[in-house]
Amino acid sequence: MNDAEGTLAIRTHPSPAGHLVLHLAGELDHYTGLGLRQMIEEVLRDPGAGIIADLSDLHYCDSTGITVIITAYHRAQTVGSSFAVAGLSEAMNQLFRVAGIDQVFPLHSSVQAAVEALNSN
Repeated sequence: MNDAEGTLAIRTHPSPAGHLVLHLAGELDHYTGLGLRQMIEEVLRDPGAGIIADLSDLHYCDSTGITVIITAYHRAQTVGSSFAVAGLSEAMNQLFRVAGIDQVFPLHSSVQAAVEALNSN
């Protein structure tokens, strides 16, 4: 049995401050990254849309997933929007730090911390 394709569930809801929270659960990889990339492109068509990627239920992320996250951040900056990452598990936090993502943009401990950081900018 070949179980190469993972699954990624994406739920969206607005934060109290009006940012769109993308709650990711499962695996962000070569097979699932395109769906997230397309969703982010759709959201960023609205000027000023702020996105918070809640990765608290993300169990696996490969280099493709990391690239999708970094590209989303840069794309948001280009169109004048904000993008934040929040809720990383200890393992995902370590992965993102080893990959140097914390040098590109801050990693927030929770969605609330990300909301507060985005609102202070």
